[in-house]
Amino acid sequence: MTDNSSAATAQTETVSQAPTFLPPADIYETKDAVVMLLEMPGADPQSLNVTLDKRTLTIAASAKPFAPQGYTLVHAEYEDGNYERVFTLSELVDGDRIDAEFKDGVLRLTLPKTTPSPAKKINVRAA
Repeated sequence: MTDNSSAATAQTETVSQAPTFLPPADIYETKDAVVMLLEMPGADPQSLNVTLDKRTLTIAASAKPFAPQGYTLVHAEYEDGNYERVFTLSELVDGDRIDAEFKDGVLRLTLPKTTPSPAKKINVRAA
């Protein structure tokens, strides 16, 4: 029997054991925009990452235990971990004007609508 434990150990990489949470989202629509509210309690505002790649909107952040200055955390019911959620946006959303605000553990995204192009007639040439 051959001992391959050292070779296997050298090839492994450290993987985060932190869980990934799917933040709940409420989505509202107005005449001019779609508004998304995502609950991300404990998320570090500096870790928030909102990206738009073509029509795919990805939201990610990490949450770590927090204790106000002068306090020591003795019990926490929120877990350390990461938040991640992916949405496919309609073509009627203007990706260049998306606005994001994070306050009190809630991420608010305002996705302005574009005006749809009116139908147009296409002339066909006889060949």
